[in-house]
Amino acid sequence: MRSPFFLFFPLLTVASCNSLLSRAACSGNTATTRSQWCDFSIDTNWYDEVPDTGVVREYFFDLEQVTASPDGFARTVYAFNGVVPGPTIEADWGDTVVIHVSNNLTLAQNGTSIHFHGIRQNYTNEMDGVTAVTQCPLHAGGSMTYTWRATQYGTSWYHSHIGLQAWDGAAGAILINGPATANYDVDVGTILLADWTHRTADELYTSALTSGPPFLTNGLINGTNTWNNSGTVVGHRFNASFTAGKTHRLRLINGALDTHFKFTIDNHTMTVIAADFVPIVPYQTTVLDIGMGTSQLRQLTANETPANDVIQLGQRYDVVVSADQESVAENFWLRALPQVACSNSDNPDDIRGIIYYGSEPSTPSTSVWSYVDGCIDEPVASLVPHVALSAGVQDQSDLEQVSLLPTDNVVLWALNNTSFYADWQNPTLLQLYNNATNYTTRSHVISLDEADKWVYVIIEAQNAVPHPIHLHGHDFSLVAQGSGSFDAATDLFDLTNPMRRDVAMLPGSGHLVLAFKTDNPGAWLMHCHIGWHTNMGLALQFVERLEEARGLINYEFLNNTCANWGEYTALATLEQGIYDDGI
Repeated sequence: MRSPFFLFFPLLTVASCNSLLSRAACSGNTATTRSQWCDFSIDTNWYDEVPDTGVVREYFFDLEQVTASPDGFARTVYAFNGVVPGPTIEADWGDTVVIHVSNNLTLAQNGTSIHFHGIRQNYTNEMDGVTAVTQCPLHAGGSMTYTWRATQYGTSWYHSHIGLQAWDGAAGAILINGPATANYDVDVGTILLADWTHRTADELYTSALTSGPPFLTNGLINGTNTWNNSGTVVGHRFNASFTAGKTHRLRLINGALDTHFKFTIDNHTMTVIAADFVPIVPYQTTVLDIGMGTSQLRQLTANETPANDVIQLGQRYDVVVSADQESVAENFWLRALPQVACSNSDNPDDIRGIIYYGSEPSTPSTSVWSYVDGCIDEPVASLVPHVALSAGVQDQSDLEQVSLLPTDNVVLWALNNTSFYADWQNPTLLQLYNNATNYTTRSHVISLDEADKWVYVIIEAQNAVPHPIHLHGHDFSLVAQGSGSFDAATDLFDLTNPMRRDVAMLPGSGHLVLAFKTDNPGAWLMHCHIGWHTNMGLALQFVERLEEARGLINYEFLNNTCANWGEYTALATLEQGIYDDGI
């Protein structure tokens, strides 16, 4: 066995998809047999085996600058196909997904890209959509096509990966149908949680740089909420219908800029069945922590022992809820609760939707479950992957530290005292192709040349701020997480079927240890998923298996995008700001 490496710190059928799939996508997958999926099942190790469907799901996205009123207050937004959030990308496990993107931000003169959060992009690094790393920005007036295989299944989201566009509306959900660890009758679909402001994120960025994170005006549930505008309530609530006696699957996504949500439905208990793209052994809770950039699946039933759960930024959770509370009321509040300990919200108690049993929704009178304010992940003991896999054995350690780096009265963030900054015009993949691997210090490249080697990243926070850490190109194993500095003598690694996911919380003044296998050549970003921090340099990149990565590059595709960007910026006299780290 190789020693792991440690860092301390076919003919295709085409379906044009403009709406959610309305069918059971695979024979054998019914309300009472959700663990089955054609010739596969929930027991299939999807890292090694994927259905060959021969189907292409094709989407056409136009990114536009429009005026919209998600909470009843009109403001400028960036919108895919004119809506916030953008259209849901839906496919079946094993499908090929093709997304044609046109950048129509000619007035704003903004470049763009799309990152498909949590999609591993196995041997398709160029499709990861990270400006300054895997591509140059797509120039205003230009178009490009992303193509990738749905080797995973579950719930996620896509978003622009340049600057702060994602949190001005340039985001949407991803739903990949597959087996599940619990049965359910109705798939309600994705529920994208977001914070919201009545000014653009770019307008607030200077304040975030100089004074710390600003208070955000409101929050949205699937792109909508109400707002008290000088005594007049405007906007409307998200609502979803429950059928009494049926079980309902909800796919929860935290797509916030800087808000840690607890998610709850009054009087209902949830059964969590997936975290990010990883099916888990079901467990029950009444309040779910969903961190920024993560997701979880949960199944809900009534009258069970409450527990507190939080949804971290970028995280996703799938849950199943039993509609067995009709005798209590016909309408119940669905709540996204910003956690005061790490979120600045002007409207923390009124980011709500309505779950209703009757013919139409009305204002509920139900009460919230009891919970404790806090910014933590779901308990590690609760997150047990259904497909059991162990992490590689470790035998040494180095340190990558997280720290604050003040510069000219501006707060930047740094990993190992390096604040990330990469050049839009010269992305890492172009450097690899040109064999120009004398990387700048601030591009913060860590080279991982050996194949199939276990890498351990031990990250410590030197301040009290929690950070949701996201790794591209991999599901990592969460082998340690806790308060205080990591102590190799006392903090034992959990190597036996640890939780696997793509976003995990680095506790404030605490530590986080991630492990992943070098099985996917390319340049892969690791960063904090708080939008301000991503833009302020809290990132690094792993260049994995350089020679193989170089051989996978489509130079014509990459070079054309960069040449077009160079010509556009010369004519538009655009420059990358010193406090815009490129991603």
